[in-house]
Amino acid sequence: MGIFDSIKNKILGKKDEPAKPAAAAQPVFSAQSGTAAAAMAAGKAAAEAAAAKAAAAPPKPVDVEAILEAAVKAKGIQLNWRTSIVDLLKALDLDSSLAARKELAADLKYSGPHADGSAEKNIWLHKEVMKALAENGGKVPKELLN
Repeated sequence: MGIFDSIKNKILGKKDEPAKPAAAAQPVFSAQSGTAAAAMAAGKAAAEAAAAKAAAAPPKPVDVEAILEAAVKAKGIQLNWRTSIVDLLKALDLDSSLAARKELAADLKYSGPHADGSAEKNIWLHKEVMKALAENGGKVPKELLN
């Protein structure tokens, strides 16, 4: 798992596997119950339809700003996550070292000319993280996407 996946999981949460329909109860056959198989099939179809409907519903966007503000508040220190990739990583209790930022740059396919740890590269990383969070279901303030 890369650094961006760690950021995404901390902010957006881990995506669970699609819900599987609950196993239908086994019918009890008796001389009076000739329609148990039909009832079981109808119950199974209803469960599958409900699972498909739940899986098809788009998830609600996650408020990235609220999550990061809460993380900073919980830390009790001043962090400028809105402009600093280092502070954003610190707010999420993730490694903010140069090595971690190099890995994040690789995750996000950085190919620019800037030296490792340069201000330009760090600004690019921050913008790309915000853009990627928005693409993955995060609600990111517009001013952070420019």
